[in-house]
Amino acid sequence: EQADRGSAGAAPPRAGTAAGPRLLDRLSFEARRRRLSMRTEKAYRGWVRRYILFHFKCRPADLGAEAVSTFLAHLAVEERVAAAAQNQALAALLFLYRNVLGIDLGVLPATVRGHRPLKLPTVLSRDEARRILAAMGEGLPGIVARLLYGSGLRLLEAAQWAAARDAF
Repeated sequence: EQADRGSAGAAPPRAGTAAGPRLLDRLSFEARRRRLSMRTEKAYRGWVRRYILFHFKCRPADLGAEAVSTFLAHLAVEERVAAAAQNQALAALLFLYRNVLGIDLGVLPATVRGHRPLKLPTVLSRDEARRILAAMGEGLPGIVARLLYGSGLRLLEAAQWAAARDAF
């Protein structure tokens, strides 16, 4: 993953305009410098792009806390995003303002929050988990399932680990 993204000490992106590097390129550079995952970087770019388009392509440096709050309320009310998505959008915009633009937004005005799921996810008991893992057998799927369960790894993390292991 790191080889595809360049090293963390790489030079800032080349200028896209006479004013300097484009905003999303600066965001990517800062995310890579801070070693955020590629998925986080991609998600943050998407939220910042949506924020800019929502505000009719105004420069974020010309906007402020009220604009962020308005965008978050729009996500909750008009687009009916989940609370987790709204939180991710907020994290992306805070990253943009604090780490890319160097602007402290201060305290954000209160905003409408996204809807929370009404039902909590079901968690398996230890006995149920053991029965499922036993039913999977001793083949590769069973080994992977036990590795994921025992280590707490996510599926993508386990796949990346396996790919790195096979590379050697």
